[in-house]
Formats: sequence, C-alpha cells, structure tokens
Amino acid sequence: MHDNEQRRSWKRISWVVFGSMIGIAVIILISALYMSNFLIDMWWFDSVGYSLYFWLRLLYRYAVFTIVTIVFFSIFFLNFRLATRYLRKTTTPSESKFRLGRLGRSLKTGSRFVYIPLSMFLSIIVAIPLFQHWEEFIFYIFGPSSGIPDTVFGRDISYYLFSYPVYTLVQSRVFIALLILFVGLAILYGLEHYTRVKEKKGFRRLAAWHLAVMAGLITLAAIWNFSLQRYGLVYVTKHEPLFFGPGYLEVKYELVLIWAQMLLLAGIGILAMVAVIRRRGFVIGGILVACFLLVVGLRHVDFVGKEIARYWVDPDRLVREKPYIDKNVRATLHGYGLDRVEVRDFRPGLLSAGIDAPSVGKVLRNVPLWEEGELKAVYDELQVLRTYYDFPDIGVGRYTVERDYQQVFLAARELNYDLLPGTARTWVNKHLDYTHGYGLVMSPASQTGADPFVWFVHGIPLESQFGILTNRPEIYFGVGQFNQFVIAPNESGEFDYAREDQFVTSHYGGHGGVKLSSLPTRAVFAYHFKDKNILVSTLLTDESRILFRRNVLERIRTLAPYLLPDGKIYPVITPDGLYWIQDAYTISDRYPASQPMDFQGHHFNYIRNSVKIVVDAYDGSVDFYIFDPKDPIVRAYNRIYPGLFKDRDEMPDALKKHVRYPKDFFEIQMSMYRKYHQTDPVTFFEQEDVWEFAKTLQGKNSLRVQPYYLTLDLFEPGTLEFLIMQPMTPLGVDNLRALAVGGCDGENYGKIIIYSFPKGEVVYSPVQMAAIINAEPTIAEQFNLWDMSGSRIQRGKMVILPVNNTVIYIQPIFLEAKTRRTIPELQRVVMTEGHVAVMDKSLEAAYAGLRARAKEMEQRAQSRFPASEQDKKQDGDK
Repeated sequence: MHDNEQRRSWKRISWVVFGSMIGIAVIILISALYMSNFLIDMWWFDSVGYSLYFWLRLLYRYAVFTIVTIVFFSIFFLNFRLATRYLRKTTTPSESKFRLGRLGRSLKTGSRFVYIPLSMFLSIIVAIPLFQHWEEFIFYIFGPSSGIPDTVFGRDISYYLFSYPVYTLVQSRVFIALLILFVGLAILYGLEHYTRVKEKKGFRRLAAWHLAVMAGLITLAAIWNFSLQRYGLVYVTKHEPLFFGPGYLEVKYELVLIWAQMLLLAGIGILAMVAVIRRRGFVIGGILVACFLLVVGLRHVDFVGKEIARYWVDPDRLVREKPYIDKNVRATLHGYGLDRVEVRDFRPGLLSAGIDAPSVGKVLRNVPLWEEGELKAVYDELQVLRTYYDFPDIGVGRYTVERDYQQVFLAARELNYDLLPGTARTWVNKHLDYTHGYGLVMSPASQTGADPFVWFVHGIPLESQFGILTNRPEIYFGVGQFNQFVIAPNESGEFDYAREDQFVTSHYGGHGGVKLSSLPTRAVFAYHFKDKNILVSTLLTDESRILFRRNVLERIRTLAPYLLPDGKIYPVITPDGLYWIQDAYTISDRYPASQPMDFQGHHFNYIRNSVKIVVDAYDGSVDFYIFDPKDPIVRAYNRIYPGLFKDRDEMPDALKKHVRYPKDFFEIQMSMYRKYHQTDPVTFFEQEDVWEFAKTLQGKNSLRVQPYYLTLDLFEPGTLEFLIMQPMTPLGVDNLRALAVGGCDGENYGKIIIYSFPKGEVVYSPVQMAAIINAEPTIAEQFNLWDMSGSRIQRGKMVILPVNNTVIYIQPIFLEAKTRRTIPELQRVVMTEGHVAVMDKSLEAAYAGLRARAKEMEQRAQSRFPASEQDKKQDGDK
C-alpha cells in the first residue's frame, strides 16, 4: 500500500515536472516569437561577424538614455528632497494645524511615494529628446580634434561637428528642467509661506536662498544659450545667394549685441538673487531689464539692421563684405575637399601632323564609345543566355589584359525571380533551387564598327581568352532582385547553370546566412517571414543556412545607416571570387561658414568619401575600409565602433587596384567648385567667372554632360591612368572653359586637377562641335543615305579627349533598323579637333584621317606664307 502511494506520488511529481518543462518551453517559444525581430537582427549581425558592433549600438543608445535620465532625476529629486526636509524641520506644531489637504501635506512632508515617481516622470519627459539624438552624444565623447580652425572664430572644426550640436540640445533641456524645478519649488515654498501668513510670519530665509540659487542657475542657462548663439552665426543664410555665413552686420553689429545681452543678463541674475535675499536692488535691476529689452529689440527688429545696411554697408558692400566672402570661400573649399585642387593652364592648339597615331594608340584603345544604356541592350541580347538572368546595371572599370592597361565595361549576371516562368515559381524553386546568379561579362570600352563584338569574359560557364577567370562565379548577393530569402545548401540541390541538356547543380559552401540547425531557430524564421515551409520542409539539413538581406545596398544600410552610399555599386572580378565595391560618404550640415547644398534628398555642407565598402558576392561578408584618415567624422566612428573599420592598407591588392574616384562625389565637388573656384573675393563678388557643366545635344535636346571615366596620361605623360573627367563651360556660354580631372590610381587617387583654358580664346564645347559635325558635307551625305535605307541613326555620347596640346572630340554613330527591334550597331566614329570632322569605322582610322587633314592644312598654310613670313606670323600670334 505504501509502495503504491509512493509510485503515485512520483508519478504526480513527474507530471508536474514534465508539465512545467512544457510550459517553460512554450513561454520561451512565445517570447522568442514576440522578440523575433530582435533575434533575427542579432543572428544576422553575428553571421556577418559584427556581433560586438550590434551590442555596442544597443548599449550606446540606452546608456545615453539611462545616464541622462539619472542626471535629471537626481536634479529633480534632490532639490525636492532638500526642500521638503527643510520644511519638515521648520514646521511648528501650530503651523501643522493648518489643513492643506492630503496632497498638500504629502508635498510638504516630502513623501517618497510622491517625489520619486514625479521626479522620474519629469526626468523621462526631459530626457526623451536627448535619447532621440543619442548618436550626437557618442560623437561628443569620442569625436577627435581635426586640427583645423574655422575661418570665423578660430575654433577647431570638431567643436561644430561634435560639441555644438550636443551643447544646443543639452542647454534647451537643462533650461526647461530648471524652469520646471523652479516652479515646483515655488509651489512648495508658496504652500509653506501661505501657512506662515496665516500665522502672521514672513518668508523663510533658506527658502529664499534656494529659490535665488535656482533663479541664478536659470540665468546661467540663458547666458549659455546666448553664448551658443554667437557660434550659430556661422550658419547665417541672409547673404545668399552671394555667399553663406556671417557678414559685416553679423560680426560688427549682432555679435556685439549678443555680448551685451550676456552681460546684462548676468547683471540681472545677480540683482535678482540680491532682491530675493536682501530685498534691495530693485531700481538698478529695473534699469538693467530695460536695457536688456532694448538690446533684444535692436537685435531682433529688422528695421535697425536694414537701416545700417542701407546707409553703411550697401554703399560700399564689396569693401565691407570682402573679408567675410573670403572666409566663406575658404571654408567651402575645405568643406568639400577642394582646398588642394591643382590648376594647370591649358592652351589648346591645332592637331599637329607630326604626332604619330601609334603614340596615341593606347589612349584611343581606351576611349569609351558605348554608354551604359546602349551597352545593356547588347548584353541582354547576347549574354543573358537564360530567361531568368538579368544584368541590372553596367559598370566601368579597368583591368590588365594581356599586359595592356585596358578600360572595360562589365556587368554581373544576376538571377531575377520575376523572370521565372509562371509554372516555375514554386516555393522550392524560389527558395531552394534558384538561389544565385552566375558570373559576369566584360568587354573593352572601345569597339570598332567593322569587327565583331569583343568579349574579355563571357558565357556560362565563364570563358575568357585573356585569362580573366575566377574560382567563385556564383552570385548569392547582388544589386538586383535579391529580395527573396534562400536556404542553402539543401537536399534538393542548387541550380548552377545549364549545359546542353543537363542542369549542373552545386551546394553552397560559404559562411553567409544563419544556420537552421535547430527547430526553435526555424520556428522564429518561419514566424518572421510568415512562411511555414521553413519549419516543415524536409529538404533542409543541419548545414542549411538561410540567406536574407541579400541586396548589397540593404546589407550596407542595415550595418551602417549613418553612412551615405554612392548611387553606383560596381562589380570586381578576382581569381578568388566576385566582389561588390560601394563608395560611402560621411556628411554634416554643421561645417562653419561652408556653403550648403542639397543632393538626392540630403542636405549638407561637409562631405568626404572616407569609406570603401567591399561585399563578397558569394558569402555576403562586408568589410569597411577607411580611405580618408584625416576625416574627423570617420575617425570618430572608428573610435566608437572598434573593429568595424579597417585601414586602407588592409584591403587586398586584387581589390585595391579597382577602387575609383566615385562619380557622385566628383559631381558634388564640381557643382560647388564651378562657383567657388573664384578664390579672389573681388572676382567672387562680381561673379564674373562662374562655370556650369557642359551640355551636349541628344537629338534636338540639350543635355548636361555627366562626369565620365577615361584612361589618359594627363597626370604623368606616357603613363596611362584611370581618371574621371567633367567638362565645364562659362555660365550661359557654350565655349569650353575647363576640364576637371580626378585621379583614381595609386598615389594620384583623389588628386583633382583643373585644366583651365584661356578666357580670351574660343574652345568649342560639345554643343558647338555637334554643329561642326552636321556641317561636314561627307558626314551629312552618309547620314542621309542611312536614313533613306530605313535605318535609325543614333548618336552616342560625345567624348572630349585631350591629346598632347590638342582637344579632340569623338562621337560614336550607332544604327538601328526601323522595321524591327534590335540592338544598336556601332557603325562609325566621328572625330574632330574643332575645324574639320572626319568619320571612319575605327578610332585609329578616324585619327589617321584627322592627321591627314591636319597635314593638308599645314601645307596650305606654308604655301600661302613663305618661311620668313610664316615665322613673322607665328611671332605675331604669340
């Protein structure tokens, strides 16, 4: 009997234990599902090797909130506690008989049940705006000195980038907190004073001291606000569009009034404390208040400033504003990284017949005759090869091909799920079988119209007659339609590519993604993606990984939302695999006296291309490399997040030789430089040499020429380098005024040279060159013949090519059949140096024809002028 009872007891205990375990497991699972977003982020950051970084961002955010809340809670609670402790000690039995109600007695006796929640509530209300700007507090702590003084007050730039934003935030919240506290204390002491009035007694002396100290602190907070307003003058916009920042009135008039406000307010605060404690000083205090209000009126009433400007500044505005224009110019040039631009005079002449074609053959071989839009049609038609592949974007780069430095176009062949046949859009195909794209295609920048299209890399599997191959052609992470998660490896096998009638499959062997090795993990992902198949599918193994956030830009934005990514991500092929390189910028709108601008929805007046981001197309690993160690913002991030950024020297050489000066950054710089190249304040004031981006004709439309990449020997004669170029014209005039060139290779990376043409000479722009081409009889005749034959003529982008001391203009001519949709076909190349235009099937042939015409012109000149007269003529030209 005893044994049966013992067995039943153990059985009940077992059921209780088992039920408890089930309950705990259910609670854990429900909690995990509820926290699925957090767990997904935590696992994802760990999968890319940034687990510490993930926790640091959480720690910083809530540490700021906690510390700020504690500080303000301490301020509120300690002051309330001090007041109530004093009131309890000084309250007499006769005073306690006076009934203020339960709340009044609680306030007066300092009940913790009142002041702890009240102080916590007030501190959270005050701290929330500071919590929303937590990153600025971290900047304030970790921000380094830049070593560069601002042009107005001489303070280090880092003060404006890191300290000033925090000071303005803290000042406003401290001022509000002190006002709230002052009102609360006034209520407390007012209740006590009301009691003493009933007893016919005066105001407590220590209560008066406490309120006087609080009034003094409020005054100091207000003075701090005026002190910050001094530095806020560097962001004045009154003088735009001429210049940005403070001018004569702000420095000589408004700054003086701010100092007067600070001094008067300090006097008012001192006299207010004396008045509260000593009951004297009211007359002098009233005078100071009147003077303070007068100064406030002088500063904020526009009439006074306008009259000063009308009778003193405007009659001699150039003299008055000259030093402040200079400050704005210098600040803007540094804010946009333009303070080290090198200017070289370029005096173009006619093409010399003595310059042999072989001497410029390497340059001609790198001229980009195709544009991305035209080339995409060729790639889609000839190299997609399967309906479910796509080339989302065409990139430009340079590679060594058979020992020659060669500019190329290239595009990654990515998988596009939207292009799968309708019957093939099953769950298994979308998430297990069709998991990745395959390889890329590459072609030379320059193609001749007479020969078949040349491929450096092409086909599936990849083929290259030039040795440009890779061991990892699979693309699991890309820039196109990578919004679907995939699970790999799996029992089904992943489709790699089709060869003849067979499907070649592979199994993912990378470290990307999160392992689905446990049932709870699969349950969390099934809940997160609202896809039960993740949980129930039998095709998953213990080695299966779920790969998500596979779009390269999404990965980068998730990791570093504080970096501004460039608009172009370009692929790189190396023997080890395919990679994506993304340029990223650090920006700020707090650079003192620098002209702000808006670009693609972002407002800033400081920008640096400080970071290059490399993403492995196979395993999705992301590496951040610092390319501008002088940038204080990226140095601050490097301190804040140790281990996130790597030094430039740590980038593998196979990738480093493919980095380039980004097009967006160069466009931003040149957009600002077109006005701020006028470093002389007088010239800047007159705006007599403002530039604009050159224009070109596209049909009958005039379009702005965007920056483009060329391979030239401009920096070092005889050495080809990958460059970015932007032609500029005077504002409202079509003549070419300058060529802005940015270096992309080696030691010349980031070096900007402006080739400035003489103001008094006419150098034709692309628009004018189009008119010269149209006027050439042989070219016009050929165009008419093509048009009559039923072909559509499409003129390509005009390329400006400096060769020695001559500027050559090159325009490719494409043909498209009118009767059917087809790819454009490069038929001819037009070349001109500004006087004559020739058209031929290749760049070399066109250049030879141009040289022949130049020689013919030289011979005509010599026949018209004898040698002696020719010399005299040259001397006269000089």
